[in-house]
Amino acid sequence: MQIKLLNSQKDLRFSKLKMKKVVFFLFELLQIKTDEVSIQFVSEKRISQLHALFFQDPTPTDCITFPIDPIPYKPNGYHLLGEIFICPKIAKQYAEKYHINPFEELCRYVVHGVLHLIGFEDERPDLRAQMKRKENACLRHLRQRGLLEPN
Repeated sequence: MQIKLLNSQKDLRFSKLKMKKVVFFLFELLQIKTDEVSIQFVSEKRISQLHALFFQDPTPTDCITFPIDPIPYKPNGYHLLGEIFICPKIAKQYAEKYHINPFEELCRYVVHGVLHLIGFEDERPDLRAQMKRKENACLRHLRQRGLLEPN
């Protein structure tokens, strides 16, 4: 699997190697087979532009996901291709407000984006609750592996 991490922001520093480990473990945990996934860490300005362009909402957001492979997700099944855009500044602001680890919050956005890639939705309250449970379960596994510490 090729994990493309592109970091064009300067708001939150993190180890790309550590983040690749997070993504690799997450794909193993969720039994996702893929050729490639691209995750771009972008500025607040860039995420706002994308949000406006694709969702007609110019406000900044934490994560935008673009699934590329239209085949429905099946564990141990097929090659999933997709792209995730994440705004670390949002993670940093949230972490400061709630006194939590900003790298862990950033990882939450990665998990959230990957879950969207494999078909989880959060448009309705029941779907949002289901997605949140899965997100929290993934984060528990990442924490147990020591992957949520920034260094």
